[in-house]
Amino acid sequence: MRNIFLLVVLLGLVIMAIVMVGLGAFPPDPRVQQIQKVLPNDRFGR
Repeated sequence: MRNIFLLVVLLGLVIMAIVMVGLGAFPPDPRVQQIQKVLPNDRFGR
C-alpha cells in the first residue's frame, strides 16, 4: 500500500516537472489588447 502511494506521488512530481520544463521552453504568447484611457477634462478646460 505504501509503495503504491509513493509511486503515485513520484509520478505526479515527474508530470509536474515535465509541464514546468515544457512551459519554460515554449511559453504561451501574451495577449495583445489596446488600452484606451479617458483623460479628465479639467486640465484642458477654461
